[in-house]
This record gives sequence, structure tokens and C-alpha cells, in this order.
Amino acid sequence: MVSPGAFLKASLSASKEFFRPPVENSAHESGRPYVAPVMVPIRSLGPSHGERIANHLLALNDHDRYLRFGYAANDEQIRRYVSGLDFERDEIFGIYNRKLELIAMAHLAFSTDPALKSCAEFGVSVLAKARGRRYGARLFDRAVIHARNEGVDMVFIHALSENTAMLNIARKAGATVMRDGSESEAYLKLPPADLDSRVTEMVEEQIAQTDYRLKVQAKQFWDFLAVVQEVRRGVRDARDRTSM
Repeated sequence: MVSPGAFLKASLSASKEFFRPPVENSAHESGRPYVAPVMVPIRSLGPSHGERIANHLLALNDHDRYLRFGYAANDEQIRRYVSGLDFERDEIFGIYNRKLELIAMAHLAFSTDPALKSCAEFGVSVLAKARGRRYGARLFDRAVIHARNEGVDMVFIHALSENTAMLNIARKAGATVMRDGSESEAYLKLPPADLDSRVTEMVEEQIAQTDYRLKVQAKQFWDFLAVVQEVRRGVRDARDRTSM
């Protein structure tokens, strides 16, 4: 059994890693100053996020849909995919921007085959305007932590061979990639859950939940301010007309 002291120590250690400021004077292998990676709040998505999930996937262009689903999914097929998501069994992760737009999401689908209960499949999509920020890799890391804590020991990625971004994420994580013509399979063997993986997921989820609530409050404030400004503009215009 883990003692309260050990749990608190691990929690503080994980929190320090997430909030560690950039180190500008440290030597880097390339000779450039080391800059610590920025924490990206990634939260679990439930059924209440279904509309935003659909809007995210519908915003993908034809090529991105082809890479994500392995076929040129039309709008109706995407809506069926979203309506068929099993939020009780699987895990959906997302990254929101300040406008509460879902700019990146991942689906960790757990196997329903009794013989493969310890396996899960990972899929990810990132809007074109949010590329180049390693969101796909961050989502993969988040999904792997959750999979470990759920007792999964193997994560699979089924992707088109031309989906180099997805396959590179898998390779960098240490996954084995096998190509079969136009399609590729990647699989990553996971270590069992430990105190560090459990605390890491707990802290990440708390940070993401707080970040989301703050973004909701900020959006509500700016929406309210926009309405007030519109009313003031209308009153001012009306006053100017009557004074003419």
C-alpha cells in the first residue's frame, strides 16, 4: 500500500514537471538554450462534447478525413461515427483553444474481443491551423498513460502508409511499425501502471479541467461584453440620428 507521504511526494514531483519554467541558461546538446516544453491541457471528453467533436471532424478537409478514417468519409459518415462513440467503454481526449474550439482530439478505443481485452487502438486528428505544435504526440502520450492505468499492455495504430505524421509519432514512442502495401500497423508494448503513471494522469486531468472551466468563463465574459458593446453602439447610433 502506498503511504500518504509517498503519494504527496509523487504528486508534488509531477506538478513541478508540468509547471517547470523555461531554463534559459542550461546547456543544450545543440548549443542552444534549453526551453522546457509547455504544458498542453488535455481533458477527457464526455457525451456533452459530442457536438464539438462532430464540428471538429467535419472541419477536416477531404485529405485529412481520408488519413484519419482510412477512407474519404462524408459528413453523414462522420455524424454516424460520432453518434456511435461509446464514452463508457472508450476514452476521448481533446485540446481546446481559447474560443472553446476543439482543435485536436484522440480516440482510444478499447478492444471488445474477450481474447484481446488488454489491447486498445489509438486514432487522432488535428485541425490544419493547429499543426506543428506536436498536439498529436501530446495526445498519444496522454492516451498511453490512461491505457496503462486501465490495464492495457498493447496499443495499436492502424494507419495509411502515407500518414507519415501518425507513424512518426508511433516510432518516436518506441512502437514497432509494419507496412503492408498502402496500410501500416504500429504496436507499442506498455509497462504496467505504477504510482507515477497514476499521479501523472490525475494531475493532468485536474489541470485540464481547471483550464477548461477558465476558458468557459472567459468566453462567457467576452460574449457578454460583445452584447453590451452592441447595445451601446445601437443607443449611440439612435442618439446621433435624433440629434440630426
